[in-house]
Amino acid sequence: MHVLIIKTSSLGDVIHTLPALTDASRAIPGIRFDWAVEEAFSEIPSWHPAVERVIPVAIRRWRKAPVKALLSGEWFRCTRALAATRYDATIDAQGLLKSAILTRYTSRPVHGLDRSCAREPLASRFYTHLHVVPPGQHAVERVRGLFAQALGYTVPEGPGDYGLDRARLRPDPAAPATDAPYLLFLHGTTWPTKHWPEAYWRRLVALAAGAGWQIRLPWGNAAERARAERLAAAAPGVTVLPRLTLAGMAGQIAGASACVSVDTGLGHLAAAFGVPTVSLFGPTDPGYTGAWGANQFHLASNFPCSPCLQKRCSYHPQPEEAARFDLASEQPLCFTRLDPGRVWTAVEAVITHGALPVTVLPQSDGRDGDVAPPEPPAGMHRPLVRSAFDRKAS
Repeated sequence: MHVLIIKTSSLGDVIHTLPALTDASRAIPGIRFDWAVEEAFSEIPSWHPAVERVIPVAIRRWRKAPVKALLSGEWFRCTRALAATRYDATIDAQGLLKSAILTRYTSRPVHGLDRSCAREPLASRFYTHLHVVPPGQHAVERVRGLFAQALGYTVPEGPGDYGLDRARLRPDPAAPATDAPYLLFLHGTTWPTKHWPEAYWRRLVALAAGAGWQIRLPWGNAAERARAERLAAAAPGVTVLPRLTLAGMAGQIAGASACVSVDTGLGHLAAAFGVPTVSLFGPTDPGYTGAWGANQFHLASNFPCSPCLQKRCSYHPQPEEAARFDLASEQPLCFTRLDPGRVWTAVEAVITHGALPVTVLPQSDGRDGDVAPPEPPAGMHRPLVRSAFDRKAS
C-alpha cells in the first residue's frame, strides 16, 4: 500500500504526525508513505523508515510572492510531483485550506477531517472520505485516530512511538561533539507570550552552571542569538551553538542529557527522541499541544488567565503584582508561577530520578493526575506540574 501524507507545517505539527506512521507500519506490513511538507522541515519525514519519498513544498514563501511562484514554474513542478504517483490513498493530516488545496492534484480517495473537526471547516469540501476525530484530545492522538480510520485499523493502546531512526540524521560539520554530558536550553519560540523571561533564563543558567553542568544554547534568528550570547556571558561553561541545519540541531537534542524548553517546535523534537525535557507553559495548554512522549514533563502556569492562547499579553497587573514583580523584566506575568528555582529543582529530579519531586494531589479543576510541588511562599500560587502521560500513566 502506498499512501501520500499532506502535513506541511509547522515543526511541531509535522513531528506530531510521526507516531501515526509507526502505528500504520505495524498494522499494515509493507505500507509506504510519501510526504508533502514545507521545505524548511523536509528533513524530518526522511528520518522515519516508513517514508519513501519527501515532496518539498513552499506554501509559506509562495503566498508572499504568488506571481513569482507561478512564473518561476515552482508551483507547476510541485503539482506535477503530487500527481506523478498513483497512490492508494491521500491523507490530509492538517485540515487547513492550504493543505486541502494540494489534494486537488493528488490521487483519490482523499481522506480528511469532517467539517466539525477540521481546523478550517472549508477544507473538508476537498475530501472524498470524511472522518470524525473529536476535538479535546492531544494533537498526536487526533492524528493517530485519523490515520486509523483512513487506513482501516484500530489505534494501538499506549502513547505511541515516533519511530525515528537516529542513523538517518545527516551529520552537520558545524555541530560540536556530543560525547560529554550537557544540558540544552531551548529558549527560542515564536509568540512573544511564550517566551520565559530572560532574567529567569539567566538565573537558571547560573544554577545549572553552579551544579557543574555544561550548557548549550541554540538560536534560529538574530534576536535569539543575541539573547544566547547575553546568557552565555552570565556564567562559565555555556556554549552558544553555531547556526545548524535541522539535522544538526536534532543531533544536539538527541545527545543532550536533558532539555529545558519553552513551547516551541524543538521541544517536540526532544520528545521525539525521548530526551528528558521540562517544558514551560504560560499562555498555552500542554494538554493539547504539549511535548508528547516518554520523559516529558510539563510545568504549566495556573495564573488567573492561563492558558489564554493569546500571542500578545492583555493582562493588566494588580497593584500587589506591580509591587511584587519587576514588570519590565518578568513578562508575561503568567511565568512568575514558574520561577527558576522551581524549574531547576524539577530538572535535577528528572535527570536523577526520571520523575518530578512531587506528591500526586487532586487539583481544584478536578483533572486526575495533576501533581503539585511543595507549597510556595505565602501569597504565591502553585503551578500545575504534569507528566505528558498523566491521564494514561500505568
